[in-house]
Parts: sequence; C-alpha cells; structure tokens
Amino acid sequence: MLLYALTILVSAFLLFQVQPVIAKIILPWFGGSAAVWTVCLLFFQLALLGGYFYAHALIRYVKPRTQGIVHSVLLILSLAALPIYPSDYWKPLSSADPTWGIVSLLAVKIGVPYFLLSTTGPLLQAWYARAHKGAMPYRLYALSNAGSMFALLSYPFLFEPVFTTHQQAAMWSIAYGGFIAICGLTALRSRSGILADPESQEVALEDESAIKPPASHYWMWVALPAVASLLLLAVTNHLSQNVAAIPFLWVLPLSIYLLTFILCFEGNWYWRNPYVQLLALSLGSMAYTIGPELMENPRIIALITVFSIGLFFCCMSCHGELARLKPHPRYLTHFYVMISAGGALGGVLVGLVAPHVLHAYYELPLGLVACAVLILIVLKQDPTLEWFRSWTQPAPIMATIATIALTVFVGMQIYKSASGARLLVRNFYGALKVTDTGPATDLEARRQLTHGTISHGEQFLNPTRRDLPTTYYGPNTGIGAAIREKQKNGAVRIGVIGLGTGTIAAYGRWGDYIRYYEINPLVQWIARTQFSFINDCRGKLEVAMGDARLSLEREPPENFDVLAVDAFSSDSIPVHLLTREAMQLYFHHLKPDGILAVHISNRYLDLEPVIQGEANALNKTAREMDTDDDDANDVFAATWILLTSSPSHFDSTLVAASQPLHSTKKVRLWTDDYSNLFQILK
Repeated sequence: MLLYALTILVSAFLLFQVQPVIAKIILPWFGGSAAVWTVCLLFFQLALLGGYFYAHALIRYVKPRTQGIVHSVLLILSLAALPIYPSDYWKPLSSADPTWGIVSLLAVKIGVPYFLLSTTGPLLQAWYARAHKGAMPYRLYALSNAGSMFALLSYPFLFEPVFTTHQQAAMWSIAYGGFIAICGLTALRSRSGILADPESQEVALEDESAIKPPASHYWMWVALPAVASLLLLAVTNHLSQNVAAIPFLWVLPLSIYLLTFILCFEGNWYWRNPYVQLLALSLGSMAYTIGPELMENPRIIALITVFSIGLFFCCMSCHGELARLKPHPRYLTHFYVMISAGGALGGVLVGLVAPHVLHAYYELPLGLVACAVLILIVLKQDPTLEWFRSWTQPAPIMATIATIALTVFVGMQIYKSASGARLLVRNFYGALKVTDTGPATDLEARRQLTHGTISHGEQFLNPTRRDLPTTYYGPNTGIGAAIREKQKNGAVRIGVIGLGTGTIAAYGRWGDYIRYYEINPLVQWIARTQFSFINDCRGKLEVAMGDARLSLEREPPENFDVLAVDAFSSDSIPVHLLTREAMQLYFHHLKPDGILAVHISNRYLDLEPVIQGEANALNKTAREMDTDDDDANDVFAATWILLTSSPSHFDSTLVAASQPLHSTKKVRLWTDDYSNLFQILK
C-alpha cells in the first residue's frame, strides 16, 4: 500500500507542478494574455482524458502480467522529452490566434511525460484493486488530488519566489526521472504479485456480482465534472482578466477545485444539507457580483473571496453528487474516463467554443445557470428522494423557482451589459466593447473602448473636440508632457506599445513619426473604423502587428525620442514587458537623450518598486508623474514613470511636474527568467 501511495503522490505532484511552470515560461511568448492559461488548462484536460483512456484500455485489453512491462517501456521512452524548457523556435511569428501554437508546443515539450503521469492514478488504483480483492481504491484517488493540490499551493509560495523558470524546469525534469524509477518498481512489484497468484488476480476486477451502472450514471459522470470544469476555467478567466495573468490566480481556483475532489472522495465530507443551500447562496452572490455596476471598481480581496468561496460550493456540489455515483471497482476505469471526458468538455467549451461563439465573457454567468439546472436535475433523478419529485412539497418548488430566478437574473445581466453597445467583439486576446454616450452634436458625447472592465480609450464625438487627447494621455500626463518636451526641438519619433484607440496619435504633427506595436488584430481594426485618432494623425503613422517584445527584437534601432509602454490586457499586466531585458531593449531603440514612459496606473498591482529596481540596475534616472482627473476634458487620473539615461535629459518643466520614485517596498529584480506578481499585490 505504501509503494502504491508514494507513486501516486509523486505523480500527482509532478502532474500539477508542471502546469504553472510551463505556463509561466510560455506566457510572454503569446502576449501575456490570460487566455494562455485557459488554453494550457484545455490541453492538460485533453491529455488527462487520453491518459485515463489509455489506463482503461491497458487494464481491460492487456493481460495483467504484461501491463507493467508495457507501461515501464513507455516510461523509459518518455525520457527523450526531457528537459521540458522550450526553445525560442516556438515563439510565434505573427499576431494570429495562437491557440493551436500553444497546444502544439505543449504536446511536443511535455505531452508524453504529462500523458504518462496522468495514467498513474487510475492505473495503480486498478492494480491495487486487482491485488487486494474487495479493496476500495478510491482513497488513493483522494490522495492523488491531495498531491496535486500541494503542488499547486507550493508553487506561488515555495518555488516561484525562489527559483527562476530555468531552474524550475530543470528541477521538474530531474524529479520526473525519479518518478520513473519509483513507478517502474511499482509496476514490477505488481507484476510479481500477479505471477505469484495469477488466477485470483485475473478475477479480482471481474466480480460478476458487481452491478453495472445504468446509462443515466454515465451521463452524470460526464455532466457533473463538465460543469465543475467549466466554472473552474470561467472563474480563473474572470480573475486573470481583471487582475493579472499570474500563477497565484491560476493555482488558487484549481486548488479549490482539487480540494473538493479530496473532500468528496476521502470519506464522506459532502452532505446535501447544507451544501445545496450554500450552493444557492453562492450562485446568487457570484451572479450579483459580475454585474456591470459592481465590476467597475471592485476590491481585489472581495473579488477573490467571493469567487473562491462560490467556486468551492459549486464544485463541492458537483463532485459530491459525482462521488455518490461512483461504481464498483470493476467499472473504475469507466468512471475515470467519463470524469476526464467531462473535464475536457468543460475546457473545450471555455477554451475553444466560447471565444468564437460568444461576443463577451458570458461563459461564467451561463455556467452558473448550468450548475443550478444540473443539480436540480440530479436531485429530481435520485430514487432516494422520491418526495423531491412531488410538487406538493415546498423544497422542490422553492428550488425550481430559485433556478428560474437565477436564469432570469443572469439573462438580464447579459442583456444589460450588451445594451447600448455599438460593437461587441471577442477573440483569443479578450473581449472588446465600443459604446457611445450621446450623439455627435453633443459637446460632451464620447465614444469609449473597454477591454473587460477597463477603459482603453475615449474620444469626443463632436468634430470640434475629437482630436483632443483624453483619458490617460492628456497634455499634462506623463506621456503628454514627455512628447511635448521633445517636440520643442522639432519633429519627433514616437513609439507606443499598446494601440488602444490610438489616442497618442493626437500629438502627431507634420514631420513626426509614430509607430504603434499591437498584438490584437481586433484592436487595430476598431481603432481605424470606430475612432479617428489614427486617421486624423498629421504625422506618418505605422502599426506593427505582433507581440511588442518580439517585434522590437527583430527590428533595427528605431531611434525613438519617446517610447511609451502602455500594454494592458483588461487590468492585467503583461509581465514580459516590464523585465530588465525588456527595459534594455527599449533603451536600445531610444535615442541617447530619449525618454521611456511606462504607464503603471492600475487597481491591483504596485509596479513602482519593480520599475525602481530596474532603473537602479540599468543606471537610469526615473521620475514619477501623478496627475488628477480633468473631467471637463475627459482626462483620467494617471501615473506614469519617465526614465532616461541622464538627469540632464529632463528639462526643468518635467522635473517640476514630477518627483523621484519613493517606494520603500523592496522586490527582487524582474528578469525574463524571474518575476513575482504576488508580492506586489496592492
């Protein structure tokens, strides 16, 4: 038992430890988008399905004495995939949807090891059940999920703050070699036991007294984990889009998801009362919280708390009902294949279907409704709850009314969020919305672009005001002041990372050159068709499509007078644009007296100590410019950090309007190999 438990524990730890490791490595290559983690989760779920199907086929169609040999050979062959750190070959060359590029990368670099790790749980549980007739192996399943949860929770607290991504990948590769040795030993011991008593082992999993589960159970084995998986990815997407694409916000929902598996399959920690009542409360709370008004300025702690607790009760209800339907060990591999199929289905719906079918992030509210409807169906189909089917009882009536009320409320939320929108579009990089506040004849009427819940630019609609720079780019903001200072000496070259509505183009004069870097094709299309900053620009303007880092690495020095870094995905910060190597690249493209302007306004992350550390490491002068709201001119409060190679490159006007960086928080220098967003959460 100890050897089985140790092997399952190690495999589960490695199975889930590699997820944040590889995702963090490739995140910068695909624009730092929160969708990268969603696609990674989709791949992991599909690989898990393949692993469970392999375990099922091996147990059912290969002789017991041969199973260990087959599996051991595959384990040894998988060593060819090490080490798992991908080469630069996998960096994308265009701004096209990178979903299949991410899947291909993962399949080549970690596909085989991940596949074999995923087989360990069901395979060893089946071997254990065969070797110990009458034993129930489901506690090993709970142990597997415990190992997985420890791997996830340890990453942001033990591994990410201490080790670089190269070190993490190397440590994982070495640990995987150790796992192969342990798993090979377990396979050989299992085979030895079978050879010692072949007849009893052959029939251990073929107990004819085992009752075959009905077809309705197979359907539930898929539907329940599918809804739980859908909510897992939808909640993770929601948090990552509105905070940051960081491992902590990846592993927290996944850890909660795994915790519910542990509680439901280790003993009986799920009781319909009070969990069904708490589920109803959680569904209502999450549906209310994602309303347009509350999402305008939520507190990070409240946001994380509401959705973490809500996800817990949703998954406890789904996995608790799933555990109630677990079959005799003879059908164990059937059970696990269906569970993994359900998980993969949820991943496909969020990762592949939703971005191409839905115009906004509607999968979370729709998932809440699906969870309520499914649990209601489960309760009504339970033969032990005959009274629940009767419409004379108050409980089924109240449950049905609550489900209908939730559906109507969610429908109203979706309708309200979409009403008045001039344009709603979505792709891999996020959901974009364009709205007008009034007709062009109104001097105060504006057109706004939002990404998720964050404004990415506004423009006055009235022709007399439409060329005024607004929002975070007003004349007195850091970027406005830097551009106007350089324009005192003649024509300028301006680089901008992040297009948005193209507001900075309002500063362009005859002879100026403005070069934007934008990864999202939809943003450029919207900026050119829905806004006029780019079209009205008097200077020469170009847009380089693709990730800014990759584009700048391929270009010769651009000799910018000002380079603005303003790339946000909703309120999420693309980390790879704020590392030491990124700063070195920016100054490579600046003139000797050029100014680097970094926009750090956001709700959740204190980026000042990060920039301060990099300025010190590169021996650059940095000053901070904070400006207040100017409602009359539609200018928002903004914080910009201006960096240059020498203090003399700032004139007296800029010095008077700014101040030295004053953060007392000390953070480790961010590099392409190391970053830790968790420690700078506000």
